[in-house]
Amino acid sequence: MDVALFVPCYVDQFAPGVARATLNVLRRAGCTVHYDPEQTCCGQPFLNAGAAREAGRLARRHLQRFAAAGAVVCPSASCVATVRLRYPDVGVGAAWPGTEQRARTFELSEFLVRELGCTDLSARFPHRVALLQSCHGLRDLGLARASESGPDAAPSLNSAETLLRAVAGLELCAPARADECCGFGGAFSVKFPQLSGRMGRARLQDFEQSGAEFITSTDASCLLHLDGIRRRTGHGPRPMHLAEILDSTE
Repeated sequence: MDVALFVPCYVDQFAPGVARATLNVLRRAGCTVHYDPEQTCCGQPFLNAGAAREAGRLARRHLQRFAAAGAVVCPSASCVATVRLRYPDVGVGAAWPGTEQRARTFELSEFLVRELGCTDLSARFPHRVALLQSCHGLRDLGLARASESGPDAAPSLNSAETLLRAVAGLELCAPARADECCGFGGAFSVKFPQLSGRMGRARLQDFEQSGAEFITSTDASCLLHLDGIRRRTGHGPRPMHLAEILDSTE
């Protein structure tokens, strides 16, 4: 399948290795990957800040850059959720040309497991790993079933966990609070830094107690937040994006 790679701006600036790993993983899955160097921010930070005019301008540009793509794949659940679900909030709804691309925009694990049916990428990572379910991936995209859904909720295929269980040598560790927020929340961590930091420290402690050496997620932003706390406190598992683990052949 031909795939357009959508690289979030914070990945481009702070975690470019995640973008390279995503490219490698998609190629290993049999995809022909295209990258448009003229792509820019999808508008999520502006939308979260209430700057609807600026967010709408970026949303329209984003859809125009990816209009010809059959599928768009991104290593960020939050950016995918913005494109797929929140563009109508800034006037980029069904009437806007190219808006059908919103439904063809996928988070990496979702695309591999649910669209391609690819669950084993011949990766090897002999370490203990805990999975951080990002809030956008869990509650906006349905990449797994949220605990608050209750026992009667319809089951949801956990795409990231499915991929991790196929990685040779990897031991999946279960934290006590499986889908609690890490405290990042984009602008939330700027407006409420003390609360954000407290939530992040609690998550790190929970993951550390699970016996994990590494924390992984579908969102680099959450991992960058936790890594900053880990570096300041000097303890806790090391964050590593799902794409980097899937790209590993240790």
